[in-house]
Amino acid sequence: MGTEAQPRDWAPLAPDEVKELFVKLPIHWWIAGGWAIDLFLGRRTRPHGDTDVSIRRQDQGIVQDYLSGWDLYKTHQPGLKPWPKGEFLGLGVNDIWCRRTPESPWCLQLVLLDASGDSWVFRRDPTITAPLGAIGRFTSSGIPFLAPEVQLLYKAKANTLEKDEADFQAVCPQLALEARDWLRRCLNRRFPGGHPWLDRLR
Repeated sequence: MGTEAQPRDWAPLAPDEVKELFVKLPIHWWIAGGWAIDLFLGRRTRPHGDTDVSIRRQDQGIVQDYLSGWDLYKTHQPGLKPWPKGEFLGLGVNDIWCRRTPESPWCLQLVLLDASGDSWVFRRDPTITAPLGAIGRFTSSGIPFLAPEVQLLYKAKANTLEKDEADFQAVCPQLALEARDWLRRCLNRRFPGGHPWLDRLR
């Protein structure tokens, strides 16, 4: 395959399998993406083609060591490139694809979150921050996941994908007032010209 890899079929880990894999990982991590929405709702709302796990950018070396022996690739548009041992991935490279061997399907995607001290920083608008302790929640079985309002902020785009719209529709009625207000303030800041979700959050 050389130094390049192309996306192939996924066999994503389920959230409980991620918990088992990372049980001894000594950092904060959170299930992200569509799975975070489903963990919040307590039910599976749609199929998931992959499994996203968010970690702090500064913790990437710890995870690389923890997954020693795995086949790890950094996102490098177009396509993917191997993630060399000890290389620090700075801004512009935000995802790491993981598989157990070069012959295995991908099973995990690490998403690098930016942080300053004890605060999470939203990469697309660094004026949006929150305490790291406030961006996640836990299932009853102890699986950490991104809070739904934080995950929806990542999903909100000028041209929202169909799956992200479906996630918003599923979550919006279940959001607490404080979470709705936080997401609405963030969307107003991120999209000063307006966003379709704003009216529905009121």
